[in-house]
Amino acid sequence: MTVPVSLKINGRPVQRTIEPWVTLLDLLREQEGLTGTKKGCDHGQCGACTVLIDGKRINSCLTLAVTREGAEIVTIEGLAQGDTLHPLQQAFINHDAFQCGYCTPGQICSAQGLINEGRAVTRDDVRELMSGNLCRCGAYTNIADAILDVLEDAR
Repeated sequence: MTVPVSLKINGRPVQRTIEPWVTLLDLLREQEGLTGTKKGCDHGQCGACTVLIDGKRINSCLTLAVTREGAEIVTIEGLAQGDTLHPLQQAFINHDAFQCGYCTPGQICSAQGLINEGRAVTRDDVRELMSGNLCRCGAYTNIADAILDVLEDAR
């Protein structure tokens, strides 16, 4: 059994016929070729697969693609404007916040979701609201610095 699904991915309309158990993560990576979104734990615990759905951050490994009919999906590939990096991407470079780089796309998408939520004001807020994205590389401070820079510029 297959099911039709229509999404808007990084501004582009996408129509697919998929099995109902296909996760959004697998649709993005395997059918759309958007490999920037990473498969980490595959249990929603690490945040490497974080994307924006209608502006809200979500773990794409826990989301069945068919449940998001008509949604607007933004992945790390959709944040930049052509050759111009998104301010969060540039801030991660400026603050050397990449670590090994594997979880960086999820960190940046989660940070954009955090900014969209409008609840973070302080460093402690940023750390608490980013706690769903586990980074065990030890430089979480640099990630918080990068996000705080973009938050301050947005005010």
